[in-house]
Amino acid sequence: MKGLMGKIAGGALAALIAIGGGAPAAHAAGKTLYLFNWQDYIGKGLIKKFEAYCGCNVVQTYYDSNSELDAKLRAGGDSQYDVVVPSSYYIPQLVQQGLIRKLDKSKLPNFKNLLPRFQNVSYDPHDTHVVPYQWGTIVIGYNKDKIKNPPESWAALFDPKYNASYPFSMMKGSGRDLIGAACAYLGEGFACKTKAAWIKAAKLIEKQVKRPNFSGFVDGDPTMQQLKKGVVAIGMTWSGSVAQCYADKTCLNIGWILPKEGSEAWVDNMAIPTHAPNPELAYKFINFILGAKEGAELSNFNMYPSPNAASEPYLDKAIKQPLVTPTAAQMKRLSFIPALTPAQTKEFGAIWTAVRQH
Repeated sequence: MKGLMGKIAGGALAALIAIGGGAPAAHAAGKTLYLFNWQDYIGKGLIKKFEAYCGCNVVQTYYDSNSELDAKLRAGGDSQYDVVVPSSYYIPQLVQQGLIRKLDKSKLPNFKNLLPRFQNVSYDPHDTHVVPYQWGTIVIGYNKDKIKNPPESWAALFDPKYNASYPFSMMKGSGRDLIGAACAYLGEGFACKTKAAWIKAAKLIEKQVKRPNFSGFVDGDPTMQQLKKGVVAIGMTWSGSVAQCYADKTCLNIGWILPKEGSEAWVDNMAIPTHAPNPELAYKFINFILGAKEGAELSNFNMYPSPNAASEPYLDKAIKQPLVTPTAAQMKRLSFIPALTPAQTKEFGAIWTAVRQH
């Protein structure tokens, strides 16, 4: 999520970086790949390797949310970009709107490298439209010096008896993550998708907002920085932040919880817009990312787990830690955020807006 749900800390909206190329309006047919991606989600070194491999240029633009990506594609962006990276719960909506094309997997020989759990997934049956790019989870991070012996539960965040005075935050983003967490805590399951469940979850969140030690709604990566600096004592963050902590050893006083009631497994995926200017280059890029060493280089840059089984031997050991790459037992606690119909999306948006304005 990024879902997210911007999963990578973003800069300016639609910031443009041209790595050996021009702007989207000036297409050099077959020679430029136009990539629409989350901020800081691929290293420049890997981009340069692909450019050398394909004899092409890569131009990358950024979005901060799936809704921004959707709006851009509907406004004609499906003819401006070759590869986009939507989150799993947004895939059915993009397919329904005809904004991404069916894949020809004969052009993706490295597809076989994917772990079985990322093939034939619920949000893209039979792997018809997307290929997994990166994945991760949502966890609770807490200051071990301040929050003593918290339960392995969302209660650590939502029940004041575990933190009566220290500052805490809750996740911002699209609201799907926080509403899902509240649903899980209330016994509705993280993948809740009924209006009644959302309203119950919203009421719980509104109670947290009224607590005197609530510091605000914050996205996952900024929460990690706040935990490090002692600004908050507990909050929701992304598994990639956990991996970075393991890698740089700067979080020795921070503990992690994957709640027993359940949490999110999010997947960001590569897709080709319906009217992509250079679809053959898009296939080359996707297949390139599915390479063993290339997939590992991608993960080692952004510190998120790889859906690529062939990449496993080359991954940074920090990424292999439990909670970053969950164990089989931990995987049973995780679920994908479900896709919503347009009507449900409107209902959810109204509820989330009301929570934010409470």
